Amino acid sequence: MNVIIIEDEKPSARRLQRMLATLNFEAETMLHSVEESIDWFQNNEHPDLIFLDIQLSDGLSFEIFEAIEIKSAVIFTTAYDEYALQAFKLNSIDYLLKPIDDDDLKTALEKYKGRAPQKQSVTLDFNDIKNLLVNPIEREYKKRFSVKVGQHLKLINIEDIECIYSENKGTYAFTNEGRNYLLDSTLDQLEDELEPDVFFRISRKFYVNINAIKDMVSYTNSRLQIKLNRFNEQDIIVARERVKDFKNWLE
Repeated sequence: MNVIIIEDEKPSARRLQRMLATLNFEAETMLHSVEESIDWFQNNEHPDLIFLDIQLSDGLSFEIFEAIEIKSAVIFTTAYDEYALQAFKLNSIDYLLKPIDDDDLKTALEKYKGRAPQKQSVTLDFNDIKNLLVNPIEREYKKRFSVKVGQHLKLINIEDIECIYSENKGTYAFTNEGRNYLLDSTLDQLEDELEPDVFFRISRKFYVNINAIKDMVSYTNSRLQIKLNRFNEQDIIVARERVKDFKNWLE
């Protein structure tokens, strides 16, 4: 099977290449921009499957479809869930939110193999994409949690939470009062419920509130360590593949 990766961050592309190799999928070709991808598709046989980052260094990867009639199955990769929603309107197999998880990747590949897709053109209304970027989907984000404390229910306002993290199969909110509360939701379930300008998922394990960040320190392997106002129960580390997005989020 011929598989290619289109991803502007070369370390992320190599990481995905290694993850695919462990699942017996070889991706020998890696492209890193809209311009490079268009040139490649004009001069090469189209692959069976494309892993396609939505946001590339020189524009949105959807622009490739404007220039070239793509006849490959597509699995989108993105850190931006509003783009991923739009991707469902395309002839895609699946989408993966960054940082890509091993189990999610395996599930997407199994879905692809199960469908045994025939090559066909990917159709796209590019105006929908442009409208989405200019007028992003308005959402109601969570304003508070109700948590059980003994026989009582307590309301926690979202702005009072420094971080939300998973530990021992539980999800906990740590407040600026210095207390932990067990939540009913998983971190994945909170993906669409937390205000993205306020909360950022720095790893598989942690969301942090931008208003609670006290300090940021360089850490091993090009990572960052976050210091919060009150939370000091364990190290809070920004995953290496999330550092660039985290820095953009801070701005």
